[in-house]
Amino acid sequence: MTANKILFIVLDGISDRPNPVLGGTTPLAAARTPVLDKLAAEGICGIMDTIAPGIRPGSDTAHLALLGYDPYKYYTGRGPLECEGSGVHMEPGMIGFRCNYATVSEDGNVLDRRAGRIHDTAALSKAIQDGVDLSKFGVEFTFRSGAGHRAALALKGEGIGHCVTSNDPKKEGVPPLIVSAVKKAANHEKTAAVCNEFVKQSTKILFDHPINIERIKKGLSPANIVLMRGAGEMGHFEPFGKKYGLTGSVISAASLITGIGRAVGLTPVPVPGITGSIDSNIAGKIAAAQKELETKDFVLVNIKGADESGHDGLAEQKRDFIMKIDAVLEPLLKQKDTIIIICGDHSTPCTLKDHSADPVPVIIRGDGVRRDDVVRFDEYTCAKGGLCRITGTAIMPIALDLINRAHKFGA
Repeated sequence: MTANKILFIVLDGISDRPNPVLGGTTPLAAARTPVLDKLAAEGICGIMDTIAPGIRPGSDTAHLALLGYDPYKYYTGRGPLECEGSGVHMEPGMIGFRCNYATVSEDGNVLDRRAGRIHDTAALSKAIQDGVDLSKFGVEFTFRSGAGHRAALALKGEGIGHCVTSNDPKKEGVPPLIVSAVKKAANHEKTAAVCNEFVKQSTKILFDHPINIERIKKGLSPANIVLMRGAGEMGHFEPFGKKYGLTGSVISAASLITGIGRAVGLTPVPVPGITGSIDSNIAGKIAAAQKELETKDFVLVNIKGADESGHDGLAEQKRDFIMKIDAVLEPLLKQKDTIIIICGDHSTPCTLKDHSADPVPVIIRGDGVRRDDVVRFDEYTCAKGGLCRITGTAIMPIALDLINRAHKFGA
């Protein structure tokens, strides 16, 4: 038999390095994962350099590669994709930024770059949208909340450019930076001036906002400044349906991944209770994905919590969340007529608290797949699998061939 649908599950940041807290192994290898192991045993496994060996992928460039969009061709910056994922329709030429709500002290030093990992910032974002005035620049803006402490800023107007720096110092105990033009040109300098004015006006609004006054009373970090980075100009993406002849959906709590899906033409599917953290409703994601496969050819699911644990350096928490993921994947063991792909997008070692270039494990399971001898899903065992070592852009061609949608090269 030949499958005719693709379920692509990306376990964000799941891969890691040996950790002394776990006896010198990785959180994935330390976790009990009977479902992932069974899926591995029923499929073919390998390891994957999402971009290329030695290249540390961002989640943005990694997901573009996994979807078959060469990031060296399509990637202009993370900002426009975050904006798309936050519900802002980005037209070509618009400038986008990824943003964090953060905490600054009265004397202007950054105390917490994530404002205590605040959730539900919609009222703060509305106050900024209603209160900031950039009309003197001839620029329109849209500011929207993303998941948790994240947000997105989109600029639209004549004579603006995306070659500007961030105001995020990337560390705490120091003041935010002043945004400046990377290239000495009027359009980039105009954007820098717009950004600095946006930060000035929005900070005043946030300092006075009742939500932040109440957070301070409760001993919580106020979300009283916007840190922006990842500036980019929205480009053109070949529609997914035209590129592959498939209908598709995306399921993700992360606005970045939703934005990538929207940018290429995948339909976002809302799921109640998904947060992008370890408390996310990941069972709901899997159920929603199976429901989507009743009418769609392709579904991309991003599960992010392990990445957060990696960035926070919490190896045991990461191991335990991986076991939580494994438990909710059990319904996939009965999934019919579907090629199931499970992989990481990048490694996020707890010892590094950042992305690394270490390759990630990958499973491809379904009708027509040549099984190998791998019976365990981890970084070590998958390296012995039949897929060997591949790159991220190879995944979609492999999957298309397995569902008999690949085109012959030659006569």
